[in-house]
Amino acid sequence: MSLRIAVQMDPIETVDVDADTTFALMEEAQARGFELFVYHPDQLAWLEGRIMARARPVTVKHVQGEHADLGEEIDLDLAADIDVVLMRQDPPFDMAYITAAHILEGLAGKTLVLNDPAWVRSSPEKIIPLDFPELVPPTLISRDVERIKAFRAQYEDIIVKPLYGNGGAGVFRLKPGDSNLNSLLEMFFAQSREPVVVQAFLPAVTAGDKRVLLIDGEPVGAINRVPQKGETRSNMHVGGVAEASELDAADLRICKAIGPMLKERGLMLVGIDVIGGMLTEINVTSPTGVQELKRFSGVDTCARFWDAVQSKM
Repeated sequence: MSLRIAVQMDPIETVDVDADTTFALMEEAQARGFELFVYHPDQLAWLEGRIMARARPVTVKHVQGEHADLGEEIDLDLAADIDVVLMRQDPPFDMAYITAAHILEGLAGKTLVLNDPAWVRSSPEKIIPLDFPELVPPTLISRDVERIKAFRAQYEDIIVKPLYGNGGAGVFRLKPGDSNLNSLLEMFFAQSREPVVVQAFLPAVTAGDKRVLLIDGEPVGAINRVPQKGETRSNMHVGGVAEASELDAADLRICKAIGPMLKERGLMLVGIDVIGGMLTEINVTSPTGVQELKRFSGVDTCARFWDAVQSKM
């Protein structure tokens, strides 16, 4: 089966070929003989009933700095010219991101879009876990300062983070006795009208924040991300170190609970974050970790992804 794939992503020129999941997905697609195109969300348009993208054909190779051979820009009709669109740009999950999802939603029944943009739009990564309250740590989402203070008084050691952030940006730990809560909330609320996420701190994070990858609702493997000494955040964007890990009973219990929902919503490639057996996030926008998982365990998530895509075509 030969497919034409359009990848909606951040500029391919800037990717790290040894770490980037989107690039790894493209390498596997190319190895299968698929034709690849790339475009940025700014190049997406709804035009008189057609969904268009100014895209460039691309061939990839695993050599940093020479990893993308881009052809001349062409105007693609994503319904008529393309079989699969990968929505893989990084958040922030702002109105630009949501608008792109709305536009791509118009391809339903014409071109397969992954992850399903309607459900990406309706499944914010820090909110969707709340559908499974038995799996998550004590959590509050609010702008109500008094309620946040009461939550802090109950749990004492807490994490405060932006509701729609990513990559560990803006994540703060407030230990018992830390007097910065008021100033921190003033800063958050001056910058945005959004609520914040407040969670009880999980001491198990010092042993790592596990990333579990799922394809079409089924777990394929896990890596552990260990924070640097003196750091709460384990995200690889902020220096977290990846290491080998296995799926344990808690991981499998979480995957069994959420898997049917992911499959039903067309969320094909998903990465969940698990700390001390508790689910903290369900990443559906541009989850990462496939290259690290393959290096540590040999599990080829990209091959399983394209197998699943081809089974749906």
